[in-house]
Formats: sequence, structure tokens, C-alpha cells
Amino acid sequence: MAGGSIPHFQNDQGHAAIEIGVKEFMCVGANPPFDHPHVFLDLGADNEKVCPYCSTLYRYNAHLGPTETLPPNCVYTDRAA
Repeated sequence: MAGGSIPHFQNDQGHAAIEIGVKEFMCVGANPPFDHPHVFLDLGADNEKVCPYCSTLYRYNAHLGPTETLPPNCVYTDRAA
């Protein structure tokens, strides 16, 4: 995703799988303070990848935008002061 920021996704609800509209992203686990190291994941030619920290299955869905997820509300927003 050259020239843009990498979207971050979280899984506060413990979903088994989250559909996303990008192939390069960061997984943060749950929202702080229950997050794990923010890990960069690249699906490459694949359409699915499991986060090595929280075991969330991320599935690419070409019909979703870069900040859309199914189920909804899994985009992480940094709430820095």
C-alpha cells in the first residue's frame, strides 16, 4: 500500500474470522490494554491469513473498502492523547 497508511484491525469481540478489504494490514489483537504487539500481515496471493498472536482469521473481501470489516467495527483507531 505504497503512498497510504496501513489499516489496523482489532478483535475485541473474539470473532473467529474477520473479512477485510485490504491485503496488507496490521493486527493489534484487542484494544489496549489487551492488545498484542502490532503485527504487519501481508496476504500476498492468498485470500486468508491467521494472526500469529491472537489466531484471528483474516479473510480478504474485494467488495469491502480499506476501513470496512465484516463483522463491522473491527477497525482499530489510535486514541492517543
